[in-house]
Amino acid sequence: MDIGKTLIIGGGIGGLTAGIAMRRKDIPVEIIERDASWTVYGVGIIQQLNVVRAMDQIGALDAFIAKSFGFDRTTIFAGPAGHKVAEFDTPRLAGPQYPSNVGIRRTDLQTVLADKAKEVGVEIRLGLAVETMNDDGLGVDVTFSDGSSGRYDVVVGADGLFSQTRGMIFPDAPKPRYTGQWVWRYNLPRPADLDGIHVFAGPCNAGLVPMSEDLMYMFLVTAEEEGLKVEVEGAAAMMRERIGHLAPPQIKNYVDQITDDKGVVGRPMEVILIEGEWHKGRVVLLGDALHAATPHQGQGAGMAIEDALVLADEIEGSDDLETAFKAYKARRWHRVEQVAVTSIKIGDAQMGKIEPVDVGALTAQTLKLVAEPI
Repeated sequence: MDIGKTLIIGGGIGGLTAGIAMRRKDIPVEIIERDASWTVYGVGIIQQLNVVRAMDQIGALDAFIAKSFGFDRTTIFAGPAGHKVAEFDTPRLAGPQYPSNVGIRRTDLQTVLADKAKEVGVEIRLGLAVETMNDDGLGVDVTFSDGSSGRYDVVVGADGLFSQTRGMIFPDAPKPRYTGQWVWRYNLPRPADLDGIHVFAGPCNAGLVPMSEDLMYMFLVTAEEEGLKVEVEGAAAMMRERIGHLAPPQIKNYVDQITDDKGVVGRPMEVILIEGEWHKGRVVLLGDALHAATPHQGQGAGMAIEDALVLADEIEGSDDLETAFKAYKARRWHRVEQVAVTSIKIGDAQMGKIEPVDVGALTAQTLKLVAEPI
C-alpha cells in the first residue's frame, strides 16, 4: 500500500521505533513530542530477548549493545534469607554473538532510538501537541499547539498511558487504573559478580539489574495507598524505609547507599488494556496508549517496540488501512494480553489480593511466548 506522510504523536520508545520502522519502508514520517526538553527518567530498564531481536530488525542493534550490559541469565530468590529458587538462561534471538537480554539507562535507550530515527530521515518536532484532528476518510487534517497544521495519510497515537489521542478518538474508552503498588528505582555501583538480573520474590519484592561495567539499578515494589505523594526532599529516606527489615541480605547490603533524593524515581503502577478497536478511521494507537502493564514482567517497552514493527509491517503489506489495522491488532493481542494479565496477577499476589503464584513459572511462560516470532 502506498502511504504518504504519517504523523506519530509521542517521541518515546514506541513512537521512535514506529518512526524508524516506517521510514525503513519508505513511508514519510513526522514525530511530534509535547515535551520541549525531550527528557526521560535517568534510571535503568531491562530489555529482554525480544527487544534485542527488534533492535536488530530496525538496524540499531550495535549502538544499543554498545550502551548496555548484556546477559542471558535470570535468577530468582525468595524469602527473608534470599534463597535461590529458580535460575534460567534465555535464548539469543539476534545471533550467538549478541546477548539475550540487556540492562540499559533509559536516557541511553532514548539516545539510540533518536539517533537512528534522525539517521533514517524521521522529522522530529519538539514542544508540540495536537489541538484538533479531522479525519475525512481520505486523510487527517491536524492543527497543532503552535498554530501550524498539516494533512496526513495516517496518524499514530504513541502518547502513553494518558494518551490524548485515545481520548480524542475513543472518548468512552476505559481510563487507566491504579493497581495498589508503586515501583521505586535507584542507580548503584555494580558488583563484579552481578552478571544477570536478580529478582527477589517476597516478602521484599525487589531486583538488581546490571546496566554497565560500573552501574546497576535496584527496583523495589511496594503496596501504597492511592494518592501517595513523593517530594524530592526525603525521597531517599522513603525508599530506604520501604525496603524494611524483612529484605534479604542481597538487598539490605545497599540500603545505606540510597542517599541521593534526586536519584530516586518512584512511580505508581497504573494500567490499561483496550479490548475493543485499536483504531478509528486513519488514526491508530500503539504501546501504553493501548496496553500499559505493570513492570513485573519487564515487557512494557518491549510490547510498544513490537507494536511499532508489526504496525509498519501490516501497513506495508495490506491493500487498505482498515485491513492493516485489524491485522495489526490480531497479531499483537495474544502477547499484550499475556503480559498485561500476568503482570497484574503477580502484583495482586504480592499484595495478598489472590493466592501466591509461582513467579518463576509465570516469567518463564511469558519469555517463551515473546521469544516466538512476532
